[in-house]
Amino acid sequence: MLNIENVSITFKKGTLDEKKALQNVSLTLEDGDFVTVIGGNGAGKSTLLNIIAGTLKPDEGSVSIDGKDITNIPDYKRASLLGRVFQDPRQGTAADMQIDENLALAKRRGKMHGLAWGITKAERLKYSEMLKEFDLGLENRLTANVGTLSGGQRQAVTLLMATMNSPKVLLLDEHTAALDPKTASKVLSLTDKIVKEGNLTTLMITHNMNDAIRYGNRLIMMSDGKIIFDIKGDEKMKLTVGDLLKKFEESGAEATDKMILSD
Repeated sequence: MLNIENVSITFKKGTLDEKKALQNVSLTLEDGDFVTVIGGNGAGKSTLLNIIAGTLKPDEGSVSIDGKDITNIPDYKRASLLGRVFQDPRQGTAADMQIDENLALAKRRGKMHGLAWGITKAERLKYSEMLKEFDLGLENRLTANVGTLSGGQRQAVTLLMATMNSPKVLLLDEHTAALDPKTASKVLSLTDKIVKEGNLTTLMITHNMNDAIRYGNRLIMMSDGKIIFDIKGDEKMKLTVGDLLKKFEESGAEATDKMILSD
């Protein structure tokens, strides 16, 4: 479903601040793979997602989704193939529009705009049912402006917007990092349910080692713009935080207290 071949990108090339953000990275995800991505600051995790999303263009290499080379396709033209949730809950939604209006816009993304643009009663009922699963009180606030919501509530709306059309690839860029632990747990649990039920091919960056181990069928670790560890299936299920710490130590990267202590 997703194929990345020998992708490299260097920032501030030719200057004293030159940074090789990705170095000949190759990665293939099968249909339905749920891959957690972990690594230290500057490892290349978000750069990789930006390359896939099209907000950055690689210096070398190629990106394909479902057999189609999208390397040179601008981000807005590949948006119909992708769903994305950012770390900042303010991204991905229109603050001055209602919850139901945001969801309706996401539902209609990439479709022809006909005369029947209004939100139907059936749609509102469906949106209410979907929001109720988050247990954040959103199911009865469909007409509230998204800008009035808490960070967790807004992230829940963004997650639904990103997944309701079953994207070819779902990109989650530390999408619970800015939330309180209780809300983060709810959003992660619903993320896992949505991904499994929709069989969505997913890349999820996380700073939390426990979450990286707990969720998904595959885990990759990045360091210095390279994938240094790739584990899946039964081997991943046996993985411990201690194993990941050892890999960090071997790579020379520093694991933060937040990565280790987050529960």
